[in-house]
Amino acid sequence: MTGEPRAALRDVTLRDGLQLTGKRLPTERKVAVVRELLRLGVPAVEVGSLARADLVPAMANTLEVVERLSPDELARCWVWVATPRHVQRAAEAGAVNFQYCLSASDSHNRANIGRATEDSLAAMPRAVEHALDAGGRIQLCIATAFTCPFDGFVPERRVLDIATDPRAAGATDVVVCDTLGQAVPGQVTSLITKIAGHAPPRRIVYHGHDTWGLGVANSLAAIAAGAAEVDGALGGLGGCPFAPGAGGNTSTEDLLFALRPDWLTPSTFARIVELSGELLDELGEPNRSRAAQGARSSATAFPWALVHGQENPAPRSS
Repeated sequence: MTGEPRAALRDVTLRDGLQLTGKRLPTERKVAVVRELLRLGVPAVEVGSLARADLVPAMANTLEVVERLSPDELARCWVWVATPRHVQRAAEAGAVNFQYCLSASDSHNRANIGRATEDSLAAMPRAVEHALDAGGRIQLCIATAFTCPFDGFVPERRVLDIATDPRAAGATDVVVCDTLGQAVPGQVTSLITKIAGHAPPRRIVYHGHDTWGLGVANSLAAIAAGAAEVDGALGGLGGCPFAPGAGGNTSTEDLLFALRPDWLTPSTFARIVELSGELLDELGEPNRSRAAQGARSSATAFPWALVHGQENPAPRSS
């Protein structure tokens, strides 16, 4: 046990993780990754986005992935959306969990979504309506909650105004995103604490990047301040194609090693490390996970280390 407050993990490899990759994964491979992550115990998986395929080619088959998944699987899967029409299309394919994203910074919202932040907020009630009509849930996702690649520092007041905007009242969660990975734990603690204290009561999710090496530290700070879920990607894969300077996501392996949820065992962790390595090799991407590197060390007396490619048979430490 780590003594850290408990929080769930959502794996975002197949959405945020794939956005900057040069290779595309076929539908069958994406479905297999989703099912393996769910089988291993990962509570939630982001399976893709409705971003324009000509701008983000890796997301072109998202709806095909959704159509291949069962209702039980889709109950634990999320789709990134940015317009009411996105929600409709995803719902028609079978999705029930929608992450409605906008940026705290107008400049990034225009680069990422093609409109002002105010326009995205104005459209959110229709997106909420479509999500409810589908019997689903919708999150308010606030990108560039700390810094913007074009405008620099983003004031806390700006993020709080969005989180408390009545047009987002139907959202079950608010996702706070360190899109560029430039925040430090003190900033994360401050913003999450204010959202928890002033925004409508809803679950807080923290989405961090590890560009400056503080992905895990910031995630733990968010959890201590009240976040109930954190996002990660296998091997630290990913970044935003519309945010210059955005590095990879916080690694799923690193977050799991730090949090040690009840469902995670050394054997399960070993398979996640293995899956991550397989996927990154397919994509020709480097593995940025420090925990994955540590697991492959020669410290064979440590139960979380791998032994000759297999999990260490030693019992889990208490």
